[in-house]
Amino acid sequence: MNKMKIKDVINIIESFAPLSYQESYDNSGLIVGNINDELTGVLICLDSIEEVVDEAISKKCNLIVAHHPIVFSGLKKITGKNYIERTILKAIKNDVAIYAAHTNLDNANKGVNYKIAEKLGLKNCKPLSSKAGFLKKIVVYCPIEQAENVRLAMFNAGAGAIGNYSECSFNINGEGTFRAGENTNPFVGEKDKRHTEQEIRIEMVAESFKLHQVIHSMIEAHPYEEVAYDVYSLDNTLNNVGSGLIGELNQEESELDFLKRLKKDLQTDCVRHTKLLQNKIKRVALCGGSGSFLLNDAIKENADVFITADFKYHQFFDAENKIIIADIGHYESEQFTKELFYDILTKKITNFAVHLSEINTNPINYL
Repeated sequence: MNKMKIKDVINIIESFAPLSYQESYDNSGLIVGNINDELTGVLICLDSIEEVVDEAISKKCNLIVAHHPIVFSGLKKITGKNYIERTILKAIKNDVAIYAAHTNLDNANKGVNYKIAEKLGLKNCKPLSSKAGFLKKIVVYCPIEQAENVRLAMFNAGAGAIGNYSECSFNINGEGTFRAGENTNPFVGEKDKRHTEQEIRIEMVAESFKLHQVIHSMIEAHPYEEVAYDVYSLDNTLNNVGSGLIGELNQEESELDFLKRLKKDLQTDCVRHTKLLQNKIKRVALCGGSGSFLLNDAIKENADVFITADFKYHQFFDAENKIIIADIGHYESEQFTKELFYDILTKKITNFAVHLSEINTNPINYL
């Protein structure tokens, strides 16, 4: 039986939340450790602070999977002068790797925001602000008889998915010409003679993080010695990938009843909110963590309430009686991310311990 390595856990997480989904300011990925180290156990947390490293050591886990990266910007010295440096030193000394999936997990389909929506019982969910720039179009030219094998290879590598549809492609018949050189071994035609072949132009889209594998599989299945293909960057948005979420309640609720349920279901000690508008709550927008940048998107989507964290005093005025802002606290909005990590990993890992951290890393307390 092959022994599991740290990189195997990383591959599981990144197949769900590719690093390409993270925001430009973020630092998701492996922060401390060696991907080729043999895995002894996984500890899941929201913040990888010193106490969590101690917990990992006590539970014989040499990989911490966190939501928030312990390092956001470059460290010039690691002397233990603050909690970040002390955490890094302790992890390195004890051979504990630290991995973070932050905004890539926020933006992923069925990611952090969907877990919050699940707690609130929302339906018809979609991103509040969809992302663009993640799609590529691959075009390849292939002899007619071998075209289906090439298509299948590309589909199996992850190409051809559009929304809830799979195996999507466009195909055009045409003629291709080429002259094989002296040092070639042509699949059809003869050396030093121009050859005309009836071919199919196959087009399909793929997410950028799958592109390498799609091209590799395409070339492996293609009969030609030299494969002619093109790759185009697309500006299309990915409708299932993006920031925040908008969904609907099964039934309308009064504003006060909803806010009370929000406090209970999301296990928060404090809900800071704008004034009640005497409307019913049906459409709910939300964003785990600091989501004030999405307020205008929530208003454009005709949401009745926008749930997030870290709104500043003057930003509450921006609601302008068009929507209720409900600030539930940063930690509180993301605390269920641990459950999300656990679900992702335990579906694939059955022979290693996956632990949820018992440390409450919320730095904010309420009287």
